[in-house]
Amino acid sequence: MRNRLTILCLLLSCCALAQSPAFPARGLQMRWEVVENGYQGKAQTLSTFTLVNRSKQALPAKGWTIYYNFIRMVSPGEVAPGIEAAHINGDLFRLKPVAGFGGLKPGDSLKINIVSVAWVTHFTDAPAGPYIVWDSEPSKGHAIEFAVTPSTTEKQLRRTAKDTKVQTTPEDVYRRNEALSLLPAGQLPRILPTPAVIREGGATVVLDPKNGIVYEPVFRAEADYLSLLMAKVFGKPVLTAQGTTGKAAVRLVKDASITGKEAYKLQVQEDGITIFASTNAGIFYGIQSLRQLLPLTAKGTATLPAVQVEDAPRFAFRSFSLDVARNFHSKAQVLRMLDVMSVYKVNTLHLHMSDDEGWRVEIAGLPELTQIGGRRAHTLDEMESLQPAYGSGPDAGNAAGTGWYTRADYIEILRYAKARHIKVIPEVEMPGHGRAAIKAMEARAAKLAKAGDPNANAYRLSDPDDKSQYRSVQEWKDNVMNPALPSTYKFIEKVTTELAAMHAEAGAPLDIIHMGGDETPGGVWEKSPACQKLLAESAELNHVDDLWIYFYDKVAQIVNKQGMQLYGWEEAGMRRTQLDGNNVMIVNPVFGNRNFQLDVWNNVMGGGMEDLSYRLANGGYKVVLSGVANYYFDMAYQRDYDEPGFYWGGYVDLDKPFYFIPLDLYKNAKEDDAGNPLPASIFVGKDRLTAYGASNIVGIQSALWSETVKSPERLEYMVLPKLLGMAERAWAPDPAWTKDLAGYNEAWNKFANVVGQREIPRLATLNGGYNYRIPTAGVKSENGKVLANVQLPGLIIRYTTDGKEPSAKSPAYGGPLEAKGTLRFRVFDQAGRGGRTVTVQY
Repeated sequence: MRNRLTILCLLLSCCALAQSPAFPARGLQMRWEVVENGYQGKAQTLSTFTLVNRSKQALPAKGWTIYYNFIRMVSPGEVAPGIEAAHINGDLFRLKPVAGFGGLKPGDSLKINIVSVAWVTHFTDAPAGPYIVWDSEPSKGHAIEFAVTPSTTEKQLRRTAKDTKVQTTPEDVYRRNEALSLLPAGQLPRILPTPAVIREGGATVVLDPKNGIVYEPVFRAEADYLSLLMAKVFGKPVLTAQGTTGKAAVRLVKDASITGKEAYKLQVQEDGITIFASTNAGIFYGIQSLRQLLPLTAKGTATLPAVQVEDAPRFAFRSFSLDVARNFHSKAQVLRMLDVMSVYKVNTLHLHMSDDEGWRVEIAGLPELTQIGGRRAHTLDEMESLQPAYGSGPDAGNAAGTGWYTRADYIEILRYAKARHIKVIPEVEMPGHGRAAIKAMEARAAKLAKAGDPNANAYRLSDPDDKSQYRSVQEWKDNVMNPALPSTYKFIEKVTTELAAMHAEAGAPLDIIHMGGDETPGGVWEKSPACQKLLAESAELNHVDDLWIYFYDKVAQIVNKQGMQLYGWEEAGMRRTQLDGNNVMIVNPVFGNRNFQLDVWNNVMGGGMEDLSYRLANGGYKVVLSGVANYYFDMAYQRDYDEPGFYWGGYVDLDKPFYFIPLDLYKNAKEDDAGNPLPASIFVGKDRLTAYGASNIVGIQSALWSETVKSPERLEYMVLPKLLGMAERAWAPDPAWTKDLAGYNEAWNKFANVVGQREIPRLATLNGGYNYRIPTAGVKSENGKVLANVQLPGLIIRYTTDGKEPSAKSPAYGGPLEAKGTLRFRVFDQAGRGGRTVTVQY
């Protein structure tokens, strides 16, 4: 009997250990590394997790699950003896012990090999945020210490076995920089972005701030703004006064003869400085041009060149789109971005505030949108939060995964933007990319139904009986709103009404709203009873694909009724159909004449859709050129493992936004999505922009998607200085070099010099300094000598020959060096901040 009791106690003890182990929360460590891209000759990657037991106890053979996020789909099944891999949803995966796993002894490690689609060539591709959940405590996750082993070998860095271009080398960078040279400061253009007309008289003008600013009453806000700006330059207050006569340092004068909402004239001459405009926006942009003529700091007075400027933008719509949904960015960071946008005359902030991974703005009456949709954490049912994404981990305290703007926050952002003549356009992503809202409204419905509320489903966005099977680009299985539910449109009307109310309270009326339309996957709605009922009852709807037009017609009616223009992603102006038995997307003629504005992102070079923006503009849509190949700032700067960002649409360095030709984008396209030279044959047969289509090109937009952006520092690194190239192309007149490209290198050299010599120092001081990217040095060996150069003339290359990291005190490169041993080169800005070091061995 005693033996039976002993055996029973041992069994119960083992069971308890498996179900509720007294295992240290920090007892595990995981490492991950790429083994081989192009594994087995396919577009897939073999990589390895190493699970290490650092505790003094054995990891049990069962009773736990490890979760992690990864942006690549992983093949399911056994990945180590007794360990099974599976996909949960989106970018969330799991590793779970099954029969055959014997546990992990103290100090032992386990290799877990996984195969994922595509390739992994940048450090930001790596998995993130692993955590363990014990079966005995299923609602609680425990973070696991995690490290990524950098890729260094060719088989780790190539995309496929046939890939001939593995990484951007220092020699590649050197060749790209060879057309650049340091120009004398006096030869640089005075103002960025380039004005329509600027005339220099050769003389100079002394600006004495003690003479103050005089202004017409309508320009009081702009005068106050200029006063603060000048006070920072001169280190003392600058007085303002109404009126335009008498002695003054700067006059702000209303001139009704200046047409154009943002046009201005700037005169810097002996009797003072005068800015003329018919609008407040025009005066504001004149102030920004004056700012570029001022020194960053001055004592007493400042000497300026005598100039006359007559200016107006090329495009009325000059936008920066910031994704705060995938990973959240604080109100303070948004205000910082508004400041830098205003300096370079970017007049629109497109806030992507909802997506599958987050809802980021408070909506009165629907608190679940932020309290559930704005939080990410380990969850059993997503009734309190969304599941982890992009490595946000098991706890809701992760600042990138959890966060939202309160009503007061959003109104403050709107007012701050308005003071800088920037329009904020909110985006409510739909019908795809709608998972945060869908799950929040499901949780709301469940809570109210439990309480017996007959209106529990009033704002529900999903059909509970929908058995449709689909998979979005980001691997979500349940992220599309249902177009057949009246509650979907009630939700849309509620959200747009509340957003409009906040804009009205901020004094920034909402006259245009972005309603998504991006990447709705095939297969949606096919097995939704609600959708099938709608199709059966409607004489106009014959196929599930017709629901797309039905949906956006209803959305248009909602927003148009509130006095807003409808704005969306390119797919909102397209529809699915079949050609030769294949599913294709074509321009939808139904909305072309309804003042429907579209962001067109798909210009992946070599991808086949390079002409989409022109097809849509020729079809009557108002088009914002938002092409990934030139203006997606989440794309890595270059093909280098240590550069953060994506690269599916190509690599976007500072030159890409600059060399873009809006009305003839084929002409100066230089490389494909892999960074290889682009053959001219790519554009054979592509639609060209008609004169009518050109009239529908309303502007240019740059965008930062935030999947790999989890901090203010990373945000600024990805955006700056690339934003300056976009600002130049959106504001400045069409440059002469676009006609035959002969003058391009000269124009690029001037622009690079302006950025390096003048704008980098400005960004280093503005708002305490921005974390702009400092380029890597170009390096090559020639005739036994080592040569180095830099993309932004005016920055300083420093080097070491002893293998140590170059510092701000290391020797400055001034000419060819002896090619011996290990040399390390690092570029520094004028303030002494350094970029990433490159190492060469000769």
